Amino acid sequence: MQESKETLISNHLDEIVAAVSITPGKKIQNKLPQTALFQPPREKLHHCEEKAKSYSSCHEYKQAVGELVRCVALTRICYGDSHWKLAEAHVNLAQGYLQLKGLSLQARQHAEKAKEILTNSIQPPYNDDTDVFKCSIELFHTMGRALLSLQKFKEASENLSKAERLAKELLQCGRIIKEEWIEIQARIKLSSAQMYQSQKKSKEALPHYQEALEYIESSRGEKSLECVPILRELAGVEQALGLHDASVNHFLQAHLIVLSKNPSQEEAAVSAHFVAHAAVASGSTQHQDMAEQYFQESMANLKDAEGTGKAKFLSIQDDYCHFLQATGQKEKATSILRESLEAKVAGGG
Repeated sequence: MQESKETLISNHLDEIVAAVSITPGKKIQNKLPQTALFQPPREKLHHCEEKAKSYSSCHEYKQAVGELVRCVALTRICYGDSHWKLAEAHVNLAQGYLQLKGLSLQARQHAEKAKEILTNSIQPPYNDDTDVFKCSIELFHTMGRALLSLQKFKEASENLSKAERLAKELLQCGRIIKEEWIEIQARIKLSSAQMYQSQKKSKEALPHYQEALEYIESSRGEKSLECVPILRELAGVEQALGLHDASVNHFLQAHLIVLSKNPSQEEAAVSAHFVAHAAVASGSTQHQDMAEQYFQESMANLKDAEGTGKAKFLSIQDDYCHFLQATGQKEKATSILRESLEAKVAGGG
């Protein structure tokens, strides 16, 4: 395991060296348009920042990390080794690594580097350090998330608490406006909820999920897609605590948001399946009709799908048949399974 971690760090350092090298390799050169080679460093930096945002918004996180690595190198060229903007670049890169599974160690490494830079950047009397303090909030939150991924829960909690306290102080001092504070709170509360849930502490996680949802609804609106993952995680916690009515309602609320945003057929199917599964998990006869309705809706969206969509359809159909068997409809379940056998054999399932 230790050798694996060392290999990851070695590969990661190779990326950094490639990005800061005066004579970068052909692979990196080929990714840059010819005009970019002659741009001033600050223009190159802005170009890389925009590309990183674009990749992230499309969930192309590996490509985003490549741009964020270059941002670190260019920020050092533009601002030097001790400017808070270099710390910010390291924080952004740490956040990028957190989007990729198995790279939490690299995220922590960059967060620690950012902390070292910021420690030297903050000087009395603190009159013009608002940007530095805002960067510090991002640093503590990102460090908390990295430590959470590494299952260092005590240290993660300490960093998340620091982020929350600093945000509150900046709000009280008028350094940030309430809208900024609400957005920050939404992210910190969600991370805190996930920290408790990672420790199987659903009871402690519940109020943090509820607060995260309130803040994100306040800042983004109740119909925002950003509410969907929080609603689903909240519903999962409620299900674990036996709060099945609330769980079903929150899965349904998330589903209605998804449907309002012109989803793909697969997205709509997955969303409906969440509702059906929650209705079944409740074990309540009053939810049986709802389970039937959303199983049918889910399968209808994928009935004519091919490839991974077809595999998803067959998986949902299996769940539906289990539901039918559990509710005394064994003949119907057997008939459906018999009809789907040919499709499963053809698909290798």
